[in-house]
Amino acid sequence: MQATLKYYWPAILWALFIFILCTIHLGTITQSPLFFPGFDKLVHCGFFFVFVIFYSQGLVRKHKLIRFPYKYAITIVVIAILYGYAIELLQKYVFTWRDFEWNDVFADSVGACMGMFSVLILSAAFNHEKK
Repeated sequence: MQATLKYYWPAILWALFIFILCTIHLGTITQSPLFFPGFDKLVHCGFFFVFVIFYSQGLVRKHKLIRFPYKYAITIVVIAILYGYAIELLQKYVFTWRDFEWNDVFADSVGACMGMFSVLILSAAFNHEKK
């Protein structure tokens, strides 16, 4: 078990970080003048961008991949989107001080896709450099 999760600890810890920040009661902090409209969506996008990067990095290190297969790319993006959706459902039914928002799910999806796009571009660039 330890060997299986060895490369995924950054992704696991980041997922836990996302979960904690998306479920805590923030009170009136969101009305602070430090935040602009849409800041929440930007944060969601960034969270899932980093999550996909960490997850992909763990997969590459575990399997010693030279090229990043598209089937892994699609799987990771789907897992990230489902994780974001699950958090939103928990906000609706369990953590009732938070709200379910489709815009948050969309921002999570955009961040996951942006992260995977970055992984695929970097993978192609590294492979092109080796030729």
